[in-house]
Amino acid sequence: MELNADFSQRVVIRPDDYEWRTSPSAGVERMMLDRIGDEVARATTIVRFAPNSEFSAHTHDGGEEYFVLEGTFRDESGDYPAGTYVRNPIGTAHTPRIGDDGCTIFVKLHQFDDADTEQKVIDTNSAAFGPGLVEGLSVLPLHSVPGENVALVRWAPGTRFNAHQHWGGEEILVLEGIFSDEHGDYPAGSWLRSPHLSSHTPYSDEGCLIYVKTGHLMPETVAAE
Repeated sequence: MELNADFSQRVVIRPDDYEWRTSPSAGVERMMLDRIGDEVARATTIVRFAPNSEFSAHTHDGGEEYFVLEGTFRDESGDYPAGTYVRNPIGTAHTPRIGDDGCTIFVKLHQFDDADTEQKVIDTNSAAFGPGLVEGLSVLPLHSVPGENVALVRWAPGTRFNAHQHWGGEEILVLEGIFSDEHGDYPAGSWLRSPHLSSHTPYSDEGCLIYVKTGHLMPETVAAE
């Protein structure tokens, strides 16, 4: 299966575009954002777990990165409430078991470099944001390795950012509020993937919180995955 598999193209998916698909596990649905492969795939997905659902034990052959959007994600390592960011490197394994509140996560699979071996859990609800590059921005770095930077960025209402070009591309998931640029408005739940050397001038009139990953969409890097 190939879905939004041409990484030289800009992709925008808003909540009104969501099409939930069942998974092999009962009570687990997926909104696929991009995908190359079948059940084992290089994939970016929003996954919705019904209350008391389970997903079969599995090993992360290409690594797993996820952010808990709603509810509490649970596995044998612990409980991860909404706002938790987790990285499980290549070779790790777990068995998700969800509690009474259900859970929704944003997850990226099979996208780790072999040298990226740090396992981490960050509760972004209690972590401290630092100042951004312009007034009105605050930033919480989540992960940084050569060719990849991940952060949460909070935009105060009325914040404007400079026009800039995306060296290595940029991927955004809007977590709260409305993010905007000259191409349109993106409410919470919107996912944007902008290719290497694309550019825009972003702003937020209402204010917003976004997950941002940059540098990971170099053509030679994506082609090698």
